Amino acid sequence: MSARIGVVTFPGSLDDGDAARAARIAGAEAVPLWHADPDLHGVDAVVLPGGFSYGDYLRCGAIARFAPVMRTVVDAAREGLPVLGICNGFQILCEAHLLPGALTRNGHLHFRNRDQVLRVETTDTAWTNAFHPRQEILIPVKNGEGRYVADERTLDELAAQGQIVARYLGENPNGSQRDIAAVANEAGNVVGIMPHPEHAVEELTGPSLDGLGFFTSILKHLAGAPA
Repeated sequence: MSARIGVVTFPGSLDDGDAARAARIAGAEAVPLWHADPDLHGVDAVVLPGGFSYGDYLRCGAIARFAPVMRTVVDAAREGLPVLGICNGFQILCEAHLLPGALTRNGHLHFRNRDQVLRVETTDTAWTNAFHPRQEILIPVKNGEGRYVADERTLDELAAQGQIVARYLGENPNGSQRDIAAVANEAGNVVGIMPHPEHAVEELTGPSLDGLGFFTSILKHLAGAPA
């Protein structure tokens, strides 16, 4: 039986269809999850997609954090459910305190949309085990509030504990501290990434196939997880 990856749709989600497609290409069953429904319908993992949930009012992700589905996602993630937050999903994970730090307005105050080289810093997460340590990958970035910030102590702890999942190489597209593009929780089941791996899974549309590794990683993780 295929792994079931739930993809949440919030009002304002833009990339939920792309995330579901990426899950299917990787070999999983994509299960739509609705923001107002707290039931996760037996999924094995969850993706919070990119977009502008609830219009990005207040702060990006600040309202989505209180959606009925998020109450269940937060509890399940703390029990080990793998969760991937992409762009707006990363913002939601930080607002929900599943990940440390925050995503703020790009340092140059401009929206940035381009293909971006990243370096995978750790493969010890549910979403990056298919990569090689320090592998360089090319995936799109598109954000206006993608600057990752945290206090110096938190940044030091993230580095020391292997929770920095990926860094930007070359020009930093948004001014993120220490070039951070993705982080994980201590357990490695929750990952937030600002660039968009779901847009780099097909030769026809992506700048590479490098994003597919995030989705094959979760299948590998689930296949090795105890029943």
